[in-house]
Amino acid sequence: MNDPLKVTGNAVLIVVDIQGGGGDPAVADPGIPLMGGREARAPKVKNLIARCREAGVPVVFIQEVHKPSLVDIGRELDGAEGPHCIEGEDGTELASWIDPQPEEFVIRKRRYSAFFGTELEIVLKAYKAETVLLVGGLTDVCIHYTAVDAHQHDYVVRVLTDCVGGSSEAAHDAALEAIRYLQRDALVTSDAVLEWLDDAAA
Repeated sequence: MNDPLKVTGNAVLIVVDIQGGGGDPAVADPGIPLMGGREARAPKVKNLIARCREAGVPVVFIQEVHKPSLVDIGRELDGAEGPHCIEGEDGTELASWIDPQPEEFVIRKRRYSAFFGTELEIVLKAYKAETVLLVGGLTDVCIHYTAVDAHQHDYVVRVLTDCVGGSSEAAHDAALEAIRYLQRDALVTSDAVLEWLDDAAA
């Protein structure tokens, strides 16, 4: 039995950068380092999305996109990453098993944080959200910076540790610890969220 999930007010599930289009992620070069386990995480995230919809918890999808000229990529090439998430490439599209519904928001971003230069804050306010549930990747990049910005916007942050993946295992673990430093209850499992959804529906 998991510890009860601590949620304040309305929650929103934010699905961060689960991309890859219809291609095989094992073959495609994403331009960024990736830890393993993506195939094992996908069914958990897919089930979580379905369960949130059933329970009336809004789902928001985030997609990183850059122009082919890279005019909008900023300093993202100064570190370990090569060109990635290029507009028009199949691998930049949301993964083929991600199926946003007409009333759900798909928010494109040009930087790591889903808050930076996007309408995410407007969307969360529209849903009267107080808690954000984060899944996707990368744990040490876009999840981390989105979690930090959510924290600084005074949201309760819950990162589903078995539904996020980093650039490496070490970077993944370090990012989770950094997030827990900001909010002691931030790290949860998908099972805990599913139990909370069951209790909320009861």
